[in-house]
Amino acid sequence: MISYNERVGERLRSIRRQRGFSLQDVQHDSGGEFKAAVLGAYERGERSISVPRLHRLAVRYGVPIVQLLPPESAPATAKLSGDKVTIDLSRLDRLDGPVGEILERFLASIQVERQDFNGKVLTVRADDVRLLARLIGDGDTFSERLDEVRVAKRP
Repeated sequence: MISYNERVGERLRSIRRQRGFSLQDVQHDSGGEFKAAVLGAYERGERSISVPRLHRLAVRYGVPIVQLLPPESAPATAKLSGDKVTIDLSRLDRLDGPVGEILERFLASIQVERQDFNGKVLTVRADDVRLLARLIGDGDTFSERLDEVRVAKRP
C-alpha cells in the first residue's frame, strides 16, 4: 500500500511537471530555498514536507496549497458507484431547499452545455455527482436525498 508521503510526493511531482519546471528550475527560481535533491526526496515520499514549506511551494507553483495534497476518498459519496448516474428530471421538484436548487442549477448547466433539452432524464458521470456532493458539503445527506426521491438510478 502506498504511504501518504508517497501520495503527496506524486502530487508534488505532477504539479511541478504540469507547470513545466525541472527540479533544477525550482532550486534556481527559489534562490536555493528548495534544493533539487530535497524536492526529489519529497516527490519520492522519502521525506515529509512541513506545512509552511508546502505553502511556499504552492505559492512558487502558483496553485492553491490544497492542490499539492492527494485527494481524500469521500466515504459518504462512495455509495454512488458506477460510471453514470441517470437522473429523472420530472422528479426534481421533490428535492426542495438548497440541495434541490443546487442540483437543478447544476443539471440545467449540463443541459445547456450539451444542448440536451428532452426534459425527461439526464445522465451524468458518477464523478460529477460525487463532486457536487463535496461542494454541497454533506455527502451523506445528498446521497440519501437522491435515494429518497429516486432521482438517481444506478446501473
